[in-house]
Amino acid sequence: MTTFEEIYNRYAPQIFRVCLGYTNDADQAKDLVQETFISVWKNLPGFRNQSQISTWIFRIATNRCLRALEVAKRMPVAELPFDLVETREESQEEKLNFLYQCIAELEETDRIIISLELEGLPQAEIAAIVGLNSGNVRVKIHRIKEKLSQKFKAHGQFR
Repeated sequence: MTTFEEIYNRYAPQIFRVCLGYTNDADQAKDLVQETFISVWKNLPGFRNQSQISTWIFRIATNRCLRALEVAKRMPVAELPFDLVETREESQEEKLNFLYQCIAELEETDRIIISLELEGLPQAEIAAIVGLNSGNVRVKIHRIKEKLSQKFKAHGQFR
């Protein structure tokens, strides 16, 4: 039997990146990771191994993120102007931040799918998490990557 600590250490970094993809806010992502693992800890004794534990944990995390997005939609947010044109070379960190910003602008399901894809989950597992078939997930991943690629090209980034 795997201990909670082992589960946390194995999956927390991935869950953080998934949550960051949703929120584009590191502090909120950390809060969502904490909420996710509180739920995992509380419900671990009842986990029946009907799916992989990673699928179960990612499903909990995506549900937490979706709830957070629903709450955020009800609260007014002031947008800060963001100038995409930079005259200097951007660092890898800035490129990664831009990627997370682009992901945060996607539709909710697309955010889940691309975040899990970036974590290297098999498409069959992604399909189980989001409730779609593998063929639909494969097509969605292709379309999401196209959208992100267009945003990077518009921003002057080429992959």
